[in-house]
Amino acid sequence: MTDKAVKSAPLSHSDIRQLIRSHLLTFSPAERRVADVVLSDSLELLDTSVTELAERANTSAASVVRMCTSIGLRGYQELKTRLALEHIPVTHLDSDSERDGHNLTTTILRDFAAALRDTASTLDMESVNEVVAEILSAQRIQLAAVGTSAMLASDCAYRLSTLGLNVTYVADVHAQHIQARMLREADLLFAISHTGSTFETLAAARAAKASGAKVVALTSFTRSPLTELCDRTIIAGSAETRIRVEAVTSRLVHLAVLDALHIILKRQVPDVERYLQATADVLAEHRF
Repeated sequence: MTDKAVKSAPLSHSDIRQLIRSHLLTFSPAERRVADVVLSDSLELLDTSVTELAERANTSAASVVRMCTSIGLRGYQELKTRLALEHIPVTHLDSDSERDGHNLTTTILRDFAAALRDTASTLDMESVNEVVAEILSAQRIQLAAVGTSAMLASDCAYRLSTLGLNVTYVADVHAQHIQARMLREADLLFAISHTGSTFETLAAARAAKASGAKVVALTSFTRSPLTELCDRTIIAGSAETRIRVEAVTSRLVHLAVLDALHIILKRQVPDVERYLQATADVLAEHRF
């Protein structure tokens, strides 16, 4: 089989590390360092951002992505997903206890509770207060998020608008990008991203910086392409569990942090009672 055929062939979750080993001689020196880190401790990478992996390999995030694409993956996030699947025990979901709906529900709820407890004990409140200050001083606030973070951004924009703040969120990524470029120095872009390495969110953040606006973010990793762009950052995330390989737990943590931001701002926005009453009056028109 040719190298091209290997790259285009479907990859099973059980052969990803072997595939990396088979390409070691074809990697550039930088890609080889990335591969060596991946092979040495692939489980730890599940809680590592692309920037953090690049630092460990003494290279750039671009080299990390190139190593991934050279073996047929679309990028670093797909590598993490494949590695996560590889580390799930084959019998895990086949056991009677795990297939039982009650046990699964209990396990998931305990995971959520643990993630929220961990966040409560590790959240940097100075960072939270700094983001609050940026929101209060901004003339206009734009939310930027895609994928699983999009619903959080939409909810956040709605709730902050009920406090009388000038907040917008549009789901279309092209519109997000354009609106970010239209921001001014007195404005603020608030990005929400679990990984901090989503192309569309990064594009909006870069556009906002180019326009002179401030950029803040809620994300899960201390070091990522997004945090490198930000003026202020709230780090609040959670390691994913063996049952879920996507950012479900972290999304719940981010929702809780956004709820806390809303409560803090509600106590600090001038003349907030007028806006809350206006919101209550409008909502009353939609309820029996």
